[in-house]
Amino acid sequence: MNKRYRKTIIAGNWKMNMLPSEADAFAKGLSEIMGKKPPCSVAICAPAVIIPAMVKASKGKSIDVGGQDLSVYDKGAYTGEISGAMLKDAGCKYVIVGHSERRQYHGETDAEVNLKALKAFENGLVPIICVGESLEQREKGLTLPLIEYQVKAALNGMSDAQVKASVIAYEPVWAIGTGKTATADEAEEVCAFIRETIKKLRGSLISRGVSILYGGSMKGSNAPELLGKPDIDGGLIGGASLKPADFAAIIAASAQG
Repeated sequence: MNKRYRKTIIAGNWKMNMLPSEADAFAKGLSEIMGKKPPCSVAICAPAVIIPAMVKASKGKSIDVGGQDLSVYDKGAYTGEISGAMLKDAGCKYVIVGHSERRQYHGETDAEVNLKALKAFENGLVPIICVGESLEQREKGLTLPLIEYQVKAALNGMSDAQVKASVIAYEPVWAIGTGKTATADEAEEVCAFIRETIKKLRGSLISRGVSILYGGSMKGSNAPELLGKPDIDGGLIGGASLKPADFAAIIAASAQG
């Protein structure tokens, strides 16, 4: 599969870290290291209160900004929720949908993930749709059937154009924040399977255009091997996205993919 048909994306997921007051220094530091023309698309998915500061700090620095979640509702009496329109108006390009922590801690279902992905498109946002298995599921041989179901559920009701514009992030739950990492071959096996699943659903012209990211303890040391695989088009980066130098090392590695 030729990567020329799709974007390479390195997206940082800050989770519940950093402060609005730290956005400017981070953006300046990252920009100085990676330069004005990084070898891939770069994004920071920040906590909601940091988004305005990050958008301002990233102006002119080849850094896009994203949210970490959005509501299935447009507006109304939903205390604590953030709508797609709010994220878009604040300056976001991306939004993470269905992260394993949302699924685990907030009981987010595959049906909700689908609704949120559709809502992202309604508001002009690109959804980064997360799929992945737990260690128990992997050990029981359920990885591929589960991933197939999650992908099919997430893309349900989308147009071909929306499917092609979607970003899928494979995040093995057992490798998130644990220091464990799927081997490059293990990650490639699942990412290739995701692309094949999309191909069966919508055809090769659509599947070859979908950017598939790996999210699971990617860092500068293992990024070259992971990003060198034919079906891994970038990374959804957690801890290594909190320091400009660490994040920039992964961005630099994308040039080798």
